[in-house]
Amino acid sequence: MSTKFFISLFDFFLPRFCPGCKQKLSVKQKYICDDCINSISLATNSLIKIEYRRKFLDRKLISGFTTHYIFENDKELQHIIHSIKYSNKFAVGKRLGEMIAEIRGNEIKTWNIDLIVPVPLHHLKKANRGYNQSFYIAKGLGKSLNIPVNQSILKRVKFTQTQTTLTLVERQENVGNAFKVKKTKLVEGKNILIIDDVITTGATQNECAKVLKEDGANKIYACATAIAE
Repeated sequence: MSTKFFISLFDFFLPRFCPGCKQKLSVKQKYICDDCINSISLATNSLIKIEYRRKFLDRKLISGFTTHYIFENDKELQHIIHSIKYSNKFAVGKRLGEMIAEIRGNEIKTWNIDLIVPVPLHHLKKANRGYNQSFYIAKGLGKSLNIPVNQSILKRVKFTQTQTTLTLVERQENVGNAFKVKKTKLVEGKNILIIDDVITTGATQNECAKVLKEDGANKIYACATAIAE
């Protein structure tokens, strides 16, 4: 019997629903429906270059940056990301990582990445949620590109408030000294890709890059499912 038959049988008893629009998924659709995928605004190459200059160039910590989508409030992508963060939709996170690889994989390969590191959560927040959503996005990306993922290298040592309502300066202060490297030997001389669900000002990624470079990493790159303009 085919895989499609078993998925169809499973869907009959436990139907799957798209986290973006809540509509029932067809047998051919993998975790997210085609309509939602097609409705999400794509980040163009020119936008990515502009955002790299705005968020990373001056600090000279991030050597390259890429993303796939533009984050918009109350739109499909926000619902999809929230399903990962708050509803244990781990497979959806992995699927987002696969989608990054499908579109941005060739660019990432030119960076010669040795290791993918998800932006860590503080242990109190992780205990409350039970997991780090960025780890599952990293897993999907890492598996697709055959790059190892390690979520134990970076530790968030400072409990930070939500960044959403903060200004750029406040965000930078909020994440200042928030991270430390737990396993220095694993980062020495390595090209590391930091991954997150959404990048806003880039303050978090810059702070992660700073401590990684201080502990001997070679080049640091950043990637996210989406960028908030």
